[in-house]
Amino acid sequence: MPSNAEAPPPPTPLRVPVADSHTHLDMQSGTVEEGLAKAASVGVTTVVQVGCDVKGSRWAAQTALDHEAVHATVALHPNEAPRIVHGDPGGGRSRQGARQPGGDGALDEALAEIDRLAALVQVKGVGETGLDYFRTGPEGKAAQERSFRAHIEIAKRHGKALVIHDRDAHADVLRVLKEEGAPERTVFHCYSGDATMAEICARAGYYMSFAGNMTFKNAQPLRDALAVAPLELVLVETDAPFLTPAPYRGRPNAPYLIPVTVRAMAAVRGLDEDALATAISANTARAFDF
Repeated sequence: MPSNAEAPPPPTPLRVPVADSHTHLDMQSGTVEEGLAKAASVGVTTVVQVGCDVKGSRWAAQTALDHEAVHATVALHPNEAPRIVHGDPGGGRSRQGARQPGGDGALDEALAEIDRLAALVQVKGVGETGLDYFRTGPEGKAAQERSFRAHIEIAKRHGKALVIHDRDAHADVLRVLKEEGAPERTVFHCYSGDATMAEICARAGYYMSFAGNMTFKNAQPLRDALAVAPLELVLVETDAPFLTPAPYRGRPNAPYLIPVTVRAMAAVRGLDEDALATAISANTARAFDF
């Protein structure tokens, strides 16, 4: 997204407050306080700040400690695990230009820190974890799956929600969840499957969180999935600063734009927006135990 793109205007506030179930405040412009105030002004009174690596997970936990309206999740993103194993945990080079030490030991060390953070009271989930076959090739699959299985165990041991990143990996994500035994509360962040997969998730009791991409013209499969997902398993998110909903696609996303997606979701479901917001609010609190 262009860094100089103009932020979309604030939408009409929701009458029933909801939570943004997945956002990245550390990647957004402005201060945390400004972002939270702008969100609250349109009825988005709670956000779940998601960690994607050790540094970001520490930041999420601290930000949740500092702000009552923020809850944290902690994890190594699926694409982070292969970078750590193959000796490049930052996804780049150190300041001296040398590769960072890697291997399974480095991944174990990173997972141990995620485990420590997951025990904190302000940390409500373990994620985003899962599998991503779009950005990581076959050589990274083993590290991704090992990391995913470890995150499932951490979530279950600490009684936290599991937040799943699933990109081009539906069958393997579902397989690993079945093999390991999914935590009691499992959330498919930025749900990307079709209606058939939504029915599988529904039978398993998995939450499905829909983002701004469900408003895109080419996203009919997502709308079909939303149409069949049980209302009690539906969440909403921004994944900000990414996936800005239409008609603002390509401009910076932030939690204050949640009402745009909520209204698009209500139209798909044929529901009054207040009824959908009420359900989403209850679902998010139940999914993340806040």
